[in-house]
Amino acid sequence: MTLKNSVMDEMADLNGSKLSSPEAAFELFKSCMNFLDNEREHFLMLSLDTKNALKAVHIISIGSLNMSIVHPREVFYFAIQDRAAAIIVGHNHPSGDPSPSQNDIDVTRKLNEGGKILGIDLYDHIVFGDVKFKSMKDDGIL
Repeated sequence: MTLKNSVMDEMADLNGSKLSSPEAAFELFKSCMNFLDNEREHFLMLSLDTKNALKAVHIISIGSLNMSIVHPREVFYFAIQDRAAAIIVGHNHPSGDPSPSQNDIDVTRKLNEGGKILGIDLYDHIVFGDVKFKSMKDDGIL
């Protein structure tokens, strides 16, 4: 599901924005969550061009209070459709604690492997709460 219509209208000024840090990705993910249900996990993907400019934002999965199901084929379907050079994925933890679970780490590693095969870089996986976030790249998981 792509964030379209009113959501993308509200975020239109972000199209083409360069994402040069985990903080910038976190801020973008937080902006997306303003339009979504914060009581459930949402797994989101940002498609980037060769200059790290935002091409699209996609909702990959909507889960439950403490879990979302994510499969690499769903992530890379949109990345390929967007002709993305790279992606950044992120998901919220409704509890507010951004500490990644073992499942979060496993999904990140699968996405990284899949991206290498397809030639689409996974720049980061941001896990975020209301005010804090964790970057799997900064934490050495990627």
